[in-house]
Amino acid sequence: MKTRELEETTTLLPQFEKRNGLLPVAVQESSTGQILMIGSVNQEALENSLKTKKATFFSTSRNEIWVKGETSGNYLQLDEVLIDCDQDAIVYKVTLMNGGVCHTFNSIGKNRKACFYRIVDLQKKELVFLEK
Repeated sequence: MKTRELEETTTLLPQFEKRNGLLPVAVQESSTGQILMIGSVNQEALENSLKTKKATFFSTSRNEIWVKGETSGNYLQLDEVLIDCDQDAIVYKVTLMNGGVCHTFNSIGKNRKACFYRIVDLQKKELVFLEK
């Protein structure tokens, strides 16, 4: 398919072959716009997400499909899926169904809401925690 056709089509044509079968997914909280995590999807994971309305990913470390929250109970309800102009990057807009998305824990023992829980101090070039 020509670039212009891909950019202007209403047909969902994710370009998995461009990135060795995996596309990056930014996960954004619908209500706040906060970026919660970055993941990857293959065709099966994307199809499962669209079918179940639960954010599903491909785990590159475990080499398998995983539904976020399947073991922790911290599911992500899929509200919207955005795909970029080249159909090779995705945004899942989600609602947190129970707790946070990160596998790390905050000081009171709860999963952190987002994997992006530190900011880089640009002057000191050190990390600063956003939450306690």
